[in-house]
Amino acid sequence: MELLLSRAGEADPPPRTFGCVRKVYDLALAARTEAWAHLQAAFAGFFGKRAQYPRFKARKKSRKSAEYTTSAFRFRDGRLTLAKMAEPLDIAWSRPLPEGSVPSTVTASQEAAGRWHVSLLCEEPVLQPLPAPETAVGIDVGLHHLLTLSTGEKVANPRHERRDRIRLAEAQRQLARKAQGEGANRAEARRKVAKVHARIAGRRRDHLHKLTTRLVRENPTTVIEDLAVRLMVKNRSLARAISAAAWSEFRSMLEYEAQWYGREVIAVDRWSPSSRLCSACGILLDKMPLDVRTWTCVCGTTHDRDVNAAKNIPAVGLTASVCGADVRPQRSTPGGRSATKQKPLQRKR
Repeated sequence: MELLLSRAGEADPPPRTFGCVRKVYDLALAARTEAWAHLQAAFAGFFGKRAQYPRFKARKKSRKSAEYTTSAFRFRDGRLTLAKMAEPLDIAWSRPLPEGSVPSTVTASQEAAGRWHVSLLCEEPVLQPLPAPETAVGIDVGLHHLLTLSTGEKVANPRHERRDRIRLAEAQRQLARKAQGEGANRAEARRKVAKVHARIAGRRRDHLHKLTTRLVRENPTTVIEDLAVRLMVKNRSLARAISAAAWSEFRSMLEYEAQWYGREVIAVDRWSPSSRLCSACGILLDKMPLDVRTWTCVCGTTHDRDVNAAKNIPAVGLTASVCGADVRPQRSTPGGRSATKQKPLQRKR
């Protein structure tokens, strides 16, 4: 039954009630929209063959994280307070936020090693493009040397995983000896294994950040190979070494740092015969086994296999880019062009 109030009076519902209703509705809509977006990203990774089919989140194995929208946190004078908390978080900032920027989303997460992290999403002022010297560098990735540049420089592979392999194996043995279940001893052993993995990942990430930043600052155009790392790790003999080298993470860092500073990253087709092509005269050999590290061309030039490949990569990439390359290499389409060009974008934090 619906009643009609003839005029406003003291018995009427307070006006703020309607505002509360709108607030609850908006928060619920935002929560549903955010959950749908995360699930959509999971399905996109599955259909792109980058991840498995989305599964229900397990209490032990799922990533511990929570996102807070603008109404669920307060950021004032450099201090962050989340909803349901009376005091600000005691945060050791990795770097200050850009001046004048206001966070729009806060993500709090806990890694398996027990450390807590807080990520703040905010708009950052457009960075000034770096000076553009007239150079382009080609990069050939490897296992013995992590990178070989077209300039002849070789960057050693630090092999962070190998340096901590004994410590990791001991921690894993201790975990295997613990009884299955919810015991505190097993939880502590699991944290010790996670700490070793975190140490390895942190050192690797720090090294790659420094390396990619240097490459982006020194070169306006960087040309790399479009390697199918997901397929390469199926080789049981090389899977551990390829995973430790983190070629995919290196490329990802290189691309988004190039976007920040207005640089270009071009990826050439992985099937380009860069190792078999003489960078001096252009003669193409029929085959070259992997164990051949140096070879001499009929023109008399002696090549280091990796350096020669790195010299050929920028020539192929720049030629395809000038002629007009597709957005992604297309091996299934006859005549598909074979270069990927990274365009500058506005930086988001």
